[in-house]
Amino acid sequence: MKHELRPGDPELIGPYRLRGRLGAGGMGRVYLGLSPGGRAVAVKVIRAELAQDPEFRARFRREVSVARTVSGLYTAPVLDADTDGDEPWLATAYVPGPSLADAVTRHGPLPAASVLMLAAGLAEALTAIHGAGIVHRDLKPANVLLAADGPRLIDFGISRAAEASALTHTGLVVGSPGFMSPEQAEGRAVGPSSDIFSLGAVLAFAATGQGPFGSGSTPALVYRV
Repeated sequence: MKHELRPGDPELIGPYRLRGRLGAGGMGRVYLGLSPGGRAVAVKVIRAELAQDPEFRARFRREVSVARTVSGLYTAPVLDADTDGDEPWLATAYVPGPSLADAVTRHGPLPAASVLMLAAGLAEALTAIHGAGIVHRDLKPANVLLAADGPRLIDFGISRAAEASALTHTGLVVGSPGFMSPEQAEGRAVGPSSDIFSLGAVLAFAATGQGPFGSGSTPALVYRV
């Protein structure tokens, strides 16, 4: 859902004129932008604290380069990026449609047939992402957009860069506690199987309206995971 720009928000990022806010999270803010030719894109601007970390910058540069190679019907591909500016950003294809989190919160669990279609689409998206050598690391309902022609998986290729940042030791949680895998919750190395665990948690949420590990504080959720 698009919101008006707030005081202090930029009007232009790279070649994209911003038209509103789409959301915000641990990595930064996401805006709806228009290219010079009028194409709608989602522009993610990285948090200033992360941008000041040289290790994050280096990892972000590598991850964006790899993410550019991912293509698939059920992903929102990276179209453009500036990894070296004062405010690093990347632009992906804009997907009109609510997130799975918003849709379930407003309308309740999805019908069984819709959950099966969601599972097939997200599995195909993960196949494309893993085939490019990327592990998503933050597969959650907010990162699944429900377009008219099927789901789109967004925000792949960013979480790994943040894991290398010193900010992970000062309050930045990489991943979502109710949907991360046990190995991720314990800070161990993660691979494609971690995303499959998260996929199961997301589908459980879609089918029931609740995450499989309930609700509560981050330590409680991590313990249950």
